Amino acid sequence: MRSDIRVGARRAGPRTGAHRRHRIRGGRRVRNGIGAAREAHELSIPGGNARRRAGRLTVPVRHTGNCCPVRLLPLPPDGRTPARVLTIGGTDSGGSAGIQADSRTMALLGVHACVAVAAVTVQNSLRVSDFHEIPPQTVADQVRVVVQDIGIGAAKTGMLASAGIIEAVAEVCGAVGIGGDGTIPLVVDPVAASIHGDPLLHASALDALRHTLIPLATVVTPNLDEVRLLTGIEVVDDRTARRAAESLHTLGQRWTIVKGGHLRTSAFSTDLLYDGEKFHELSAPRIATVHDHGAGDTLATATACAIAHGHDIPSAVALAKEWTTRSLSASYPLGAGHGPVSALWRLREP
Repeated sequence: MRSDIRVGARRAGPRTGAHRRHRIRGGRRVRNGIGAAREAHELSIPGGNARRRAGRLTVPVRHTGNCCPVRLLPLPPDGRTPARVLTIGGTDSGGSAGIQADSRTMALLGVHACVAVAAVTVQNSLRVSDFHEIPPQTVADQVRVVVQDIGIGAAKTGMLASAGIIEAVAEVCGAVGIGGDGTIPLVVDPVAASIHGDPLLHASALDALRHTLIPLATVVTPNLDEVRLLTGIEVVDDRTARRAAESLHTLGQRWTIVKGGHLRTSAFSTDLLYDGEKFHELSAPRIATVHDHGAGDTLATATACAIAHGHDIPSAVALAKEWTTRSLSASYPLGAGHGPVSALWRLREP
């Protein structure tokens, strides 16, 4: 079969001839995974030559079923220490999202998972019935000891639950060189609610996210509900998605992703990546499934893994998009509610 994974970039502002999209090409790697936006960002997309269609740059790719091919990060040889990524977030007793999903993604991408638990949830496939916060100092201490001894190539935050935890995480990240002007890139997934709609963040913590943690981020990866909570903008189409990305970017992070997976207006799922100057569109075939628990965790974690391997931000996000789309296509039912996205396909492929 053939399908299209669409990639492209355009500058912010009016769509004029001077603001043309450009092809994203394959493979540039930069130290610490942070690269300045350039006129030709680099991204490996297998299969075929780019072509124009309806004003959008498209890259034809070959795939099996209804998912796109995936570039894999290199697995380390036996006995050699792999890349390390630290996830800071909440547990999922059902095993579909949170730190469990993060650790699974890291392992299948050949990355060693380090963990700082910020909250323990009581949840299954139907709902989150309760959660318990870890003391903020304990969360910060977990981060500190991992970085000081083991060392990491990137960090990712997920559910942080409260303003106290967010502030403690922001403080320790600044102290050990995570995010901001430090040497360790930080991916912030501003988790505010579960897939079931259950709150995972106290309302009073939004300001702490906006003013202490997000400004440290290398990349921020909110879903549409989180975009609305952080900016007050309801994303309903491409125009409002662009406006939301611009609004989010004023919080101080280097890159912003507005994920379009929940905007079911076309056969493609399109995410917007914004660096303050250009919009970069990453589109993949929309996977028709209700079993999408953990998709946001998977995208953010795969991005952090690719950054830890030296990919620049556009390339890391594109790899994560491919990985998440493939994992959505392999999702499975679990319990009576939403099943998880699954990267177990990785074990069946060379």
